[in-house]
Amino acid sequence: MRILLAEDDHLLGDGLRAGLQQLGFQVDWVRDGRAAEHELLAHPYAAAVLDLSLPVKDGLDVLAAMRQARVLLPVLVLTARDAVSDRVRGLDLGADDYVVKPVDLQELAARLRALVRRSHGQPQECLAAHDVVLDPAARAVHKAGAPVTLSIREFDLLHTLMLNAGRVLSREQLEQQLYSWGREVESNTIEVHVHRLRRKLGNALIQTVRGVGYVLMRSPDPA
Repeated sequence: MRILLAEDDHLLGDGLRAGLQQLGFQVDWVRDGRAAEHELLAHPYAAAVLDLSLPVKDGLDVLAAMRQARVLLPVLVLTARDAVSDRVRGLDLGADDYVVKPVDLQELAARLRALVRRSHGQPQECLAAHDVVLDPAARAVHKAGAPVTLSIREFDLLHTLMLNAGRVLSREQLEQQLYSWGREVESNTIEVHVHRLRRKLGNALIQTVRGVGYVLMRSPDPA
C-alpha cells in the first residue's frame, strides 16, 4: 500500500521510509507541511504519517485543511509533542491515531495496517475471499490452506483488490496504490500481474470489467 510520510527530520524520515518499505509499504516522503498538503490533496494515498512540527506549515494546519477538503484517508500523527492538549486537538481535527516519538517501527507498521484495514470496512487482521486468505502482517497468502508464493507486486495488487472487494478499480487507480514516486510503470504491468494472480489463484477470483478495470468478489459468482 502507498503511504505519505511527512517528516522534516532527515535521519528519522530516511529511517522510517527505509524501514516501512522493507515491511511492504510504498512510501513517498515530504519534508514540509506545504508539500504534505499538496500531496494529500492531489493523490489517493492509503494512509499518511504526519509529523506535527513541520516547517512552512504546521502539521495540525495540514490536517485541518485536508479534512476540510473531505480527504478521508487515515492519518497517523507522529510527533514529539506529548501534551494531552496537543493529542486532543489532533484527534479533534481528524487524526485517526497518535504516536509519540520515538516510535517502534513494527508498532508503526501495525497501526498503519489497522487504520487502512478499518478504513475499508475490514475488521479482521486477515483478508479472505473465495478460498484465498491474505495475511498483511506476514505478507503471506494461502489458497485452500496451502501457501502460495507471490512476487512483491502480485501480493500488493492482491492486497489492494481484497481491501476493495466488490469495488471496481481502474488500472490507473491500481497503479497509484502500487507504485511510489519515480517508479516507471509499463502500460500493461497491471494486466500482467492480474494474469499471474489468476494462474496461481484461479480465474474466478479477479473479474475484468471491460473498459473500466478489475474487481475482486468476496465469494464465487453463483452463476
